[in-house]
Amino acid sequence: MDAPVKTATPAATPIPDARGLNLFHADPYAAALCRRYLPPALHAHLLPHLERLGELAGGLMDELAATADKHPPTLSVRSRAGQDESRIDKHPAYVELERLAYSEFGLAALSHRGGVLGWPEPMPAAAKYALSHLFVQAEFGLCCPVSMTDSLARTLRKFGDADLVARVLPQVTTQDFDALRQGAMFMTEQGAGSDVSATEVTAEPQDDGSWRLSGDKWFCSNPDAGYAMVLARSEPQPGLKGVSLFLLPRDLPGGGHNHYRILRLKDKLGTRSMASGEIRLEGAVAWLVGERGRGFKQMADMINNSRLSNGMRAAGLMRRAVTEAVYFSQHRRAFGKRLIDMPLMQRQLVKMTVWTEQARSVMFQTARALAEADQGGGDPALARILTPLIKFRACRDARKVTGDAMEVRGGCGYIEEWTEPRLVRDAHLGSIWEGTSNIVALDVLRAITREQSLPALRAHIERLLAEGAPCPPELADMQARALEQTYALAEHAARENRAELARQAASLLYHAVSLAALRWEAADPALAARARLADQVLLHRLGPRDPYAIPPDESAACREILQYAL
Repeated sequence: MDAPVKTATPAATPIPDARGLNLFHADPYAAALCRRYLPPALHAHLLPHLERLGELAGGLMDELAATADKHPPTLSVRSRAGQDESRIDKHPAYVELERLAYSEFGLAALSHRGGVLGWPEPMPAAAKYALSHLFVQAEFGLCCPVSMTDSLARTLRKFGDADLVARVLPQVTTQDFDALRQGAMFMTEQGAGSDVSATEVTAEPQDDGSWRLSGDKWFCSNPDAGYAMVLARSEPQPGLKGVSLFLLPRDLPGGGHNHYRILRLKDKLGTRSMASGEIRLEGAVAWLVGERGRGFKQMADMINNSRLSNGMRAAGLMRRAVTEAVYFSQHRRAFGKRLIDMPLMQRQLVKMTVWTEQARSVMFQTARALAEADQGGGDPALARILTPLIKFRACRDARKVTGDAMEVRGGCGYIEEWTEPRLVRDAHLGSIWEGTSNIVALDVLRAITREQSLPALRAHIERLLAEGAPCPPELADMQARALEQTYALAEHAARENRAELARQAASLLYHAVSLAALRWEAADPALAARARLADQVLLHRLGPRDPYAIPPDESAACREILQYAL
């Protein structure tokens, strides 16, 4: 293990600055949640790594991320000798962040092989997401390539030919930074964004068993990755049945660059540190992954993993936003008081905290469900509905929570020298990639109708509640009614094809499973405070509310929640 990082002490200034905080230690729930979701031996082993990552994320990595955000990658289309090269030049700050993610912490490898961070076996998904949730609090953009590399390895292992897996998997899971080949996913076309059935890129079979891909892909993140999963039309019939999944190498087996060009890089609102570009495939060599004509089903497996990663990144952004807001409120005084002692600020911070911790709880629950489904010990229908749920609601909540954190800091929160502008810009991405909010909410209804996922979700929620801290007696009837009404509305929306209710149904189901997860976590005495968060979910997000009623005084509950956070 590397030498400990020196922990900086945040400077005492009129404008409180949290840089230098250990973000693992500053998070009141992090250590106990890791203990709740990880096997004891693995938790003990990972604890020093989480502490080191927390130090880096609050200090060095935060500085690197700010620098990389201000110096985005550049594209060299041709060399000075006039040769095509499609070379992307990355700022050294971003390259150092890549080294930390892929090499030191092995975030893209630890689910696929042993030896990462000194652990002899592949780690469970909860370990990967605990580490990544902390990493993303410093750097969001890079976590997209890390996720795609991890997801490519997972999909390749699941559907790829044995020889192809044996050849490629070691390259995308190595911690040797110089030998690493990162992963990407090229799916979007100008006329085929969420509508994959409109894919126009073509694939032609070759005598040697390879394929040649031709056409344009419109939005390709990490476009110079060593390997990319690509959807292309291989069959004459229209629609999804004609689309297959291919693995596209950047470099040809015999040497030289494959036959595609990066036409330009995108000028994006957020994730400026990471390159996204437009690709023109000009007879590029690729290999078939899985069955011909079933590409979308296979790519959907990769998308599901990416959707969970989107939810994890949203949860991480919210956690960083709350940490900044709480720290600022503790150390900023106005009108003779600390901001955190003012009732309205307390209410705002509690609201931000509830939304943030909902996302983290659903992240861990979804990771567990997906892993159990992969291993054959869980219900695939549960994982099928949880992945769009977290992608839909957590990513939308992140936009609000990061915006609120900017407002807490005030005018400085709007200045690019501080953390909040980058959090706000990056937060908007989650609601777009791997399906916009409408598309993902509709996918929740499809999971209910096609995979019969609602009974699986209901059974899961009931198990969590049965094993968790009990609901306070005065709220028990309200909780029971709210859950029944949630299931009824979701069932009606799916059965009657009420598409206009998709977002409402998805939100209610997300709140229901997050409430149950928070109560399950609260059964651990070290996490008992999460029961108060569950109560807040019930009162303010799941249960019915009369907008004209004068609510009860919740100042004591707010102070209790914030006291734990301090």
